[in-house]
Amino acid sequence: MTAAFDTVLQNALLLPVEDRSRIASRLIESVDAADDAELSPAWCAEIDRRIEAVRSGASRRIPHADVMTEARQLLAQL
Repeated sequence: MTAAFDTVLQNALLLPVEDRSRIASRLIESVDAADDAELSPAWCAEIDRRIEAVRSGASRRIPHADVMTEARQLLAQL
C-alpha cells in the first residue's frame, strides 16, 4: 500500500456512515466499469448466449439454496 492509500483510507474512515457507503459504492462502480471494459468479444458473446438461454427457458435454473445444500452434501462425503 502507498502512503496516499493510507491517507485516503484513514480520512474516509472518519466520515459518517452514509458518506462512507457512497464512496464505497462509487469505488465498486469504478472497478466494475473497468472490468467490463476488459471483456473479450468471446466472453460478451457467451454472456449473451447464456442470457438468451435463460430467457427462452432452454437453461435449467437451480435455486441457490438447493445448490448450497447439494454442495454441502458432496463436501460431507469427502
